[in-house]
Amino acid sequence: MSEGTMQRRAQRDQRDDQTVQRTGRLRAALVGAIAVPAMLVATGCSSGDSGSGSDSDGAKASGGAQTSSSASASPTPTVRPAAYATLPKVCGVLSKKTLEELVPEAKSGKEGTTSDTSTRANCSWDSLDNNGVKGSQFRWLNVSLLRFESDVTRGEGDKLAHEYYEKQVKDAMAVAGAKNTKSEPVAGAGDEATAVRYDLKKKEGAFKQQTVVARVENVVITLDYNGAGLAGDKTPNADDLTKAAQKAAKEAVASVTAANTGKGGGTSAAPSGSASPTASASASASAKKS
Repeated sequence: MSEGTMQRRAQRDQRDDQTVQRTGRLRAALVGAIAVPAMLVATGCSSGDSGSGSDSDGAKASGGAQTSSSASASPTPTVRPAAYATLPKVCGVLSKKTLEELVPEAKSGKEGTTSDTSTRANCSWDSLDNNGVKGSQFRWLNVSLLRFESDVTRGEGDKLAHEYYEKQVKDAMAVAGAKNTKSEPVAGAGDEATAVRYDLKKKEGAFKQQTVVARVENVVITLDYNGAGLAGDKTPNADDLTKAAQKAAKEAVASVTAANTGKGGGTSAAPSGSASPTASASASASAKKS
């Protein structure tokens, strides 16, 4: 073999090796190119599965929160029922004997008009003992009863009654034109009681006014009692009127208790009105004083 022939063969072999090398590199590049999308696809699938799991877990967590929220929802507000559900017949809260002492010339009581006697009522008596040229003795008595129902938004019946009781006492202490106003607590007349007394000058004469406000449970009793000596007769003794008013107030309290418990009481008056009165008494006021 000539030297030229050997040289050409060597050059051809060299070219073949380079071709093989390029072919190998190309094959490796193609394999790498195929592998990269496969990895991206695998990564994408993995990421999708993870997201799906997170959404599922979130939904479960949300569902659990809703269930927990529903289970722990606040219950419907409640309030303790009022102790007393009715009132006695208001013109029967005082015994005949007591009425003879306070208003001896009164024939009968006059009951005020009301739409619901189970929540509010009042009765009044007036007495004029005419002594001819010596003048006359006048007495006036009024008993008002106001019962409060428990209310979810406003509170328990006895609490509402207490607030009204305090207002009644305050009003009695602030009567226009009153002179020598005094007040004192009254023992033995329900849960709390106050007697207010004052002098009041009217065109008919000088009046001695006594107001006893008492609360028993969710009921407020307001007893007004006044007296005057007219046409020249002497003015009645304020201390005597106060004692009489306090005695009558205690009797009225006992009658209210008896109407709701069937025990004790200063009168045999039977309960009246519905056992399930409306809550309207919470906003009502007692009858106006004469």
